[in-house]
Amino acid sequence: MNASHFDRILIFDTTLRDGEQCPGATLHVDEKLTIARQLARLGVDIIEAGFAFASPGDFEAVQKIAQAVGTPDGPTICSLARAIPADIKAAAEALKPAAKPRIHTFISTSDIHLEYQLKKTRAEVLAIAQEMVAYAKSFVDDVEFSPMDAARSDPEYLYQVLEAAIAAGAKTINIPDTVGYMTPSEFGAMIRGIKENVPNVDQAIISVHGHNDLGLAVACFLEAVKNGARQLECTINGIGERAGNASLEELVMALHVRRSYFNPYLDRSVESETPLTNINTQEIYKTSRMVSNLTGMLVQPNKAIVGANAFAHESGIHQDGMLKNRQTYEIMDAKTIGLTDTLLVLGKHSGRNAFRSRLNELGFELTDQEINKAFVRFKELADKKKEVTDRDLESIVNDEVQQVPELFRLDLVQVSCGSSTCPTATVRLLNPDGEELTDAATGTGPVDAVYKAINRVVNVPNQLIEFSVQSVTAGIDAIGEVTIRLKYGDRIYSGHSANTDIIVASAQAYVNALNRLYASLQNENKQAVASQTAN
Repeated sequence: MNASHFDRILIFDTTLRDGEQCPGATLHVDEKLTIARQLARLGVDIIEAGFAFASPGDFEAVQKIAQAVGTPDGPTICSLARAIPADIKAAAEALKPAAKPRIHTFISTSDIHLEYQLKKTRAEVLAIAQEMVAYAKSFVDDVEFSPMDAARSDPEYLYQVLEAAIAAGAKTINIPDTVGYMTPSEFGAMIRGIKENVPNVDQAIISVHGHNDLGLAVACFLEAVKNGARQLECTINGIGERAGNASLEELVMALHVRRSYFNPYLDRSVESETPLTNINTQEIYKTSRMVSNLTGMLVQPNKAIVGANAFAHESGIHQDGMLKNRQTYEIMDAKTIGLTDTLLVLGKHSGRNAFRSRLNELGFELTDQEINKAFVRFKELADKKKEVTDRDLESIVNDEVQQVPELFRLDLVQVSCGSSTCPTATVRLLNPDGEELTDAATGTGPVDAVYKAINRVVNVPNQLIEFSVQSVTAGIDAIGEVTIRLKYGDRIYSGHSANTDIIVASAQAYVNALNRLYASLQNENKQAVASQTAN
């Protein structure tokens, strides 16, 4: 396999592994499975489903994704593993149901990591890398190797480690800029150096992984493509540790819009119209929305490709040009990423089968129970709104299928407020035992009063660190999506809800976040009891 003659870019999505490491973005197993199914529809080549050894939850997620999404005609399913036998064995076990399994093992190669983190010599790490790639190869044919912090590693030593990993059976060598340190020209030069100085590099695909600490991740990856990289490791909406990862949608659309520029670097003619990736770009916007909703990580309005302002024009000069010819100020059509204003041809008299059919067209695969819950919400919405759009439908369906532990259940919200009234809220919740708990509170505004009343009922100390309301569509009857993030100790929990009544949505989003927090505390208590019993 000669990477220099591989004329397509593989998209390796690590939203479910590196993306989930973003504070507050923790996902439940079923939420991961929902995203994995959408990533398969999007057309990614490899899904890094998790870090199987990290926790029982991660193991289960990798296993379920391998079984449900890792079909013969689906993407490769990958699990991360440190260059440690127990990690690799756990990854192999979790990946067994996948038709195309991949183990991605890694070890640091920079001197700063060797000295302070691993406390090992270069010779020791070289031996471990070769041995653990061979061990992974004994379980699966497809092994990927990453020298962590490659960007700050001594080039000559890096070449040695990569040569040894390929010789041991690695089919992909991934070059990570773990701390987002490099500039594009430096990153391109590093990839070129690997191609020129690793003797057996033609036996593996060169991959790149990078973080966006300096805002340069996407630019670095595009330079890497020009110098021989053929796999890009990225996340939806660019989420991930610290400033995040390289953004999948930005990379894919850069390669799509500037195809004629990149074609020659993949040994194609400039005029070639063959896509450079396998991504179905019309699934991009939907995937972005799903990940944002399920992780609670909002997309900034000016975010390239998927931000609310990405296709908005306010300047008079721009608007004039757009009216005359859209190409004067737009380099891509919004429809290319699946952003449309299509109206849902359903109303309050529409039946369940028509509703299910439309959901299938939009790419949702729901259980009968989820269909029933979403259908009730749709009927309620159809009574309130004259026009129901596909975006409205996506919002209520995403809201209904979120896998939030239903420990406390919101039963009633009543608010009294106004210019001459002290905002007062009354809430009624059902606790995990089914008991009704009612309380009231005043606040600086209606939402503050609601949250204070809920806190009196739930009584779990926390700090609200983010509150956001976004309109799904235009108009006074639009659905409002509320996303909140709250902090407990050093951990962050998110909640999301959608409703035409933003006070109700705010209350439900808060209860969702508190349920995640409460469930986490319960699990910790169970583990502590189990540990004491075992001892």
